[in-house]
Amino acid sequence: MTATVPPTPSDSPIPEQAGRVELPPGTVLTDNRFVNDDLLPVPLARRRWTTYNFAALWVGMAHNIPSWLLASGLVALGMDWKQAVFTIALANVIVLAPMLLTGHAGPKYGIPFPVLARASFGLRGANLPALIRAGVACAWFGIQTWIGGQGIFVLLGKLFGGWAEASEVGGQPWTLWVCFVLFWALELAIIHRGMEALRRFENWAAPFVIVGALVLLVWIANKAGGLGPLLDQPSRLGWGADFWPVFFPSLMGMIAFWSTLSLNIPDFTRFGAGQRAQVRGQTLGLPTTMTLFALLSVFVTSGSQAVYGAAVWDPVALAARTDNVFGLLFALVTVLVATISVNIAANVVSPAYDLANLAPRLINFRTGAMVTGVVGVLIMPWKLTETPELYIFTWLGLVGGLLGTVAGILIADYWLIRRTVLDLPALYTPGGRYWYTSGWNLRAVAAFVVGGVLAVGGSHSAPGKGPFPEDGLIPFLKPLADYGWAVGLGASLVVYVGLMAGRRRS
Repeated sequence: MTATVPPTPSDSPIPEQAGRVELPPGTVLTDNRFVNDDLLPVPLARRRWTTYNFAALWVGMAHNIPSWLLASGLVALGMDWKQAVFTIALANVIVLAPMLLTGHAGPKYGIPFPVLARASFGLRGANLPALIRAGVACAWFGIQTWIGGQGIFVLLGKLFGGWAEASEVGGQPWTLWVCFVLFWALELAIIHRGMEALRRFENWAAPFVIVGALVLLVWIANKAGGLGPLLDQPSRLGWGADFWPVFFPSLMGMIAFWSTLSLNIPDFTRFGAGQRAQVRGQTLGLPTTMTLFALLSVFVTSGSQAVYGAAVWDPVALAARTDNVFGLLFALVTVLVATISVNIAANVVSPAYDLANLAPRLINFRTGAMVTGVVGVLIMPWKLTETPELYIFTWLGLVGGLLGTVAGILIADYWLIRRTVLDLPALYTPGGRYWYTSGWNLRAVAAFVVGGVLAVGGSHSAPGKGPFPEDGLIPFLKPLADYGWAVGLGASLVVYVGLMAGRRRS
C-alpha cells in the first residue's frame, strides 16, 4: 500500500501560514510502514504552545535528581561552587544552540524528530538515529527510576528502620528491589493514562521540587552555621593544571545531559505557535533554570562538606541524615514528584515516537511508552550511577559523543543542504526524494560512522573506574575522547556536507 499525494508540489502547493507548513488539502498518506496518527504533522490549528509552555516544560525537566547529581558530582570531583556553576552554565548555553536549530522544524512543519531524520537518513535509515535516541531515553528512564526507588528505600528505611539490613539479592537488599519495582509500576500506571494526565502532573510538579530544594538548602545552611561555610569551601583543583583535565570532560558531560533533547526537541516544538515561542521559551527556560538549580545543588553539597567533612553528592542520602519525621516525609514526596516529572517529559515522549517510527502499524505512542519502561529496567541503571566518574565521564561522555554525531547530520542537512525547505508529503512516501537507496541515505550513515568513531573511539577509564581500557578503545583517538560531543557534531557535520555537496538541493 502506498501513500497518495498530489502529483507535484507545484500542482497543489503546500499551505503555509506565517512560516508554518501543513500537508496539502486532500493529501492521503496510507502506507502504514511509515505513517500512523502519532507521526503525522500536527495541523496548524493544534500548534498552540506559547513561550510560557516551553519555559514551563524546561522548568519541569530541569528540576530533577540527576540534574542535582551533575552539579554536586562536580563538587565531589574537587571543584568549588564557582567552578561547578560556571561549567554547567556554559554547557547549557552551548547545548541551547543545537536545541534551537533542530527545534526549528517543529513549529514550521509539525513533525517529530524521527520524521525530521528521514530527510537526512532516509525513510528507513531514520530508524538508526531514532533507535539510538530511544535507547538513550530508555537508559535515562531506568536511571531516573532507580534513583526514585533508592529515594523511597532510604527515606522509608529511616522512618521504619531495618530495611538496609535485609538480605541481599543481586548485591542489593531485597527491600531496595521492592521499592524500585513499586516506583517503576507507579510510573507506568501514570504513563498508561496518556499524555493529558502527564501534562496535568507536570503543571504543579516543578514548583513543588523547587520548594523541596530550597528546604534542603535552608536545612544544611542552618547546620553549617549560615551560608558562609557553604561559599568558603575551597577548590581541590585550583584553576591550573589540575583543573582543566577535569573541566573539559565534565563540560562535555554536562552538554551530553541535554544533548538527548537537542535531537528530539521537535517532538515538543511541533506543537509551537511559531518560532518566536520556541526560541524565547527555550532560551528563558533551559540555561537559567539549570544554572539556578546548579547553584542550589552546589551550595547544599558544599554545606554537606562543611558539616560532615566530605561532600555528600546524593540529595537523598543527605536528606536521610535528618531525624525529623516531617522532613523525611517531605523529602520522600519531593523525590517521587521530581523523578516522575522528568521521566514523563524527557524519557517517555521521545522513545514513544521513535519506536512508533520503527513499526507504525504495530506501535503507537502508548505502546512505545510501555516498551520504554521495560527496556529501562533491562539496562541495569544501578550500574551507571555508582560513582561520579562512571556517571559523568563514562555514561554521559559516551552518550554525548553519539548524540552529537547525529545532531551534526541533522543540522547540516536541514540548515546547510536544504536551507529549512522540506517536501512534507515526501517524508512519508516511499520512492520519493527522501528514499535514497532502498530507504537509506548511505552518505548520512557514512558521516555517522566517521563522526561516531572520532567521538567515542578514544573512550577510556582510569584503572578500576570504568569499563574502557586505560589507553582508550582506539589509543590514538584518546586525546579526542574528552571532547566527544563537540568532535562528533563537528566531524559528522563536515563529512555530511562534503558527501552531499554533489546532490541537488531539495
